[in-house]
Amino acid sequence: MTNLIIIIILTLIIGLASVYVYKEKKKGKKCIGCPSGCTCCSKAGSSRGGCCDSQN
Repeated sequence: MTNLIIIIILTLIIGLASVYVYKEKKKGKKCIGCPSGCTCCSKAGSSRGGCCDSQN
């Protein structure tokens, strides 16, 4: 019974994370959860890669 509860909880977490990623990608975001707050392309010497391409 304990194993079943753990499996259900893990499946729920993975499912909700997948739905979140799918929705964000559908909105056009390239870098979901970027730790630099999507300021990575404004750094000197950057090749404009990552999350900033769709926003600038």
